[in-house]
Amino acid sequence: MIDKLIKKIQKTGAPIVVGLDPTMKFVPEHIKKAAFEEKGETLEGAAEAVWLFNKAIVDSTCDLIPAVKPQIAMYEQFGIPGLAAFKKTVDYCREKGLVVIGDVKRGDIGSTSAAYALAHLGRVQVGSSLCAGFDEDFVTVNPYLGSDGVQPFIDVCKEEKKGIFVLVKTSNPSSGEFQDRLVQDGVTAGAAGEGTGEISFSGRPLYEVVGETVAKWSEQFVGENGYSYIGAVVGATYPEQGRVLRKVMPKSFILVPGYGTQGGTGKDLIHFFDENRLGAIVNSSRGIIAAYQNEKYSKFGSENFADASRQAVIDMITDIDQAFAGVGR
Repeated sequence: MIDKLIKKIQKTGAPIVVGLDPTMKFVPEHIKKAAFEEKGETLEGAAEAVWLFNKAIVDSTCDLIPAVKPQIAMYEQFGIPGLAAFKKTVDYCREKGLVVIGDVKRGDIGSTSAAYALAHLGRVQVGSSLCAGFDEDFVTVNPYLGSDGVQPFIDVCKEEKKGIFVLVKTSNPSSGEFQDRLVQDGVTAGAAGEGTGEISFSGRPLYEVVGETVAKWSEQFVGENGYSYIGAVVGATYPEQGRVLRKVMPKSFILVPGYGTQGGTGKDLIHFFDENRLGAIVNSSRGIIAAYQNEKYSKFGSENFADASRQAVIDMITDIDQAFAGVGR
């Protein structure tokens, strides 16, 4: 799947992913009105509004972009109807030829992670049938519980030829509370007295240690373009950390959130990429799907919100291109 993503990036010339993270405040009134008239002011009505909103944006941008990233929490808030809208969105995006990154941030003990992996990337046995659940192409994974929480995803990826992006350095302001903590020398691997030895981390930040672990996991299978099906999440809001982690994880594709509304710009992103302008894909969510609410795109109006989203995608591509041109790459 990583090779498919890379080919789509090369074809479009756009190393970007549109985050389909809808909230009701982003959905224009005329879309909500149509949905509520059909389904009522109910969870079903909200889910229908989200679906109509997503469909319009996908239809307007799918020829420009390689991938989308629906954030499942934005759908879960509407209960079962919201999850149905999530699944409908995933299926529609795949029909349009887009790679779908399910932003689910799952990670738990082994058996639970195995169930999450099957739900989102694999197939579950139902009698004599194998049935796909949400069926994304990639998902985001939280490594906090350790390798036995990640390995079930890796196992399913191998079987299904899909991929994951492991959280390494996230874009949110408080990420450093844990991720920047220095891991000191002399950390014992295993319980005291087990004789398992010591691992020296030389006072490096935790995100770097996680990155090195991701780099080891990524060796398990690498695509024809030299990148692993096991990637990493590194926020655009931390460009210096991105520079370090690009070197730490040479075979891991980096999913880069934090562009636009969170403050990341094209010039912040250069070091996330390799010399061939590969190795990273940059996410923008609110900056694209709610572009019509931005003064810059106000001329489109709410009726033409999808056209505003298309223009925001074009502008993002231009910003990244200019950043590369500015460093002679």
